[in-house]
Amino acid sequence: MGRAVDINCDLGESFGAYTIGDDSAMMPVITSANIACGFHGGDPLVMERTVRLAREHGVEIGAHPGFPDLWGFGRREMRLSADELRAVLTYQIGALWAFARAQGTRLQHVKPHGALYNMAANDAGWSRVIAGAIASIDSGLILVALHGSVMERSGRDAGLRVGREAFGDRAYNANGTLVPRARPDALITEPAAVARRVVEMVTEGTVETVDGGEIRLAPDTLCFHGDTPGAPRLAHAARDALVRVGVEIAPMGRWLS
Repeated sequence: MGRAVDINCDLGESFGAYTIGDDSAMMPVITSANIACGFHGGDPLVMERTVRLAREHGVEIGAHPGFPDLWGFGRREMRLSADELRAVLTYQIGALWAFARAQGTRLQHVKPHGALYNMAANDAGWSRVIAGAIASIDSGLILVALHGSVMERSGRDAGLRVGREAFGDRAYNANGTLVPRARPDALITEPAAVARRVVEMVTEGTVETVDGGEIRLAPDTLCFHGDTPGAPRLAHAARDALVRVGVEIAPMGRWLS
C-alpha cells in the first residue's frame, strides 16, 4: 500500500428530539466513525442506529467518550479525579462496545471528545489515565490523538497503536493546537480551502497556521466534525482531492502499525 489516510467524523451526537449533524450524508464519505456514547451527545437509540448505519456503509466504529456535560455538548472543561475519569471512560466505551457486539461487529478505536480531548492533549496525567483505561479494556484498540500531543506519547507508552489526527475543518495555532471555537476563524468552511489544506497535510506534511506560519505534521487520520456547517461537502472535497493525488482512503485499523 502506498500513502494511505483515514477520514473520521464525530457522529451519533443527536439525542431525544434534537438532531445534530447529517450522519447519513457523512457515512458514504468517511472510513471511521467516532460515535458519541451518551454523555456529551447521543442516546441509546441513536447509538444503536449509528452503529447500524456505519456497518451498512463499511465504516469502522470507534467510541467517542466525553465529559458528562450534555448541556455544554462536552466542550466545557471539567475537573475529575483520576478514578472518576477512568470510570467515565469505561462506562461509555463499554456501552458502545455492547451495541457493536449486538450487531456482530467490534470497535476499532477510541477518540476522546471536545474539552476532554483538548485537555488531555497537554496534560500528561490526564492522557495517561485515558490511555490506561483504553488499554485495560482492549489493548487492540487504537487511540486517536492530536498529532504531536502529550496524549500521543501516552498512548504509545501504554502499548496502544495511536492514530495521529489532523483536522480538515479547523484552524491551527503556531504551537500545533486548535484555534478555540470561540474565535471567528476557528472553523474552515470553504471546500476549496479544506481540499488544499488536507492535500498539503498528507503529501507535504505541513499546514498553514492562523498567524501565517507553518507547522509540520504527519496525520494518519483526518477529522471532520459532523456539526460543522456544510460538513458533507467539506469531506467530499477533501476525499476527492486526496484521491486525485494518489492517496488511498482506508480505515486506519487496516494499515496502522
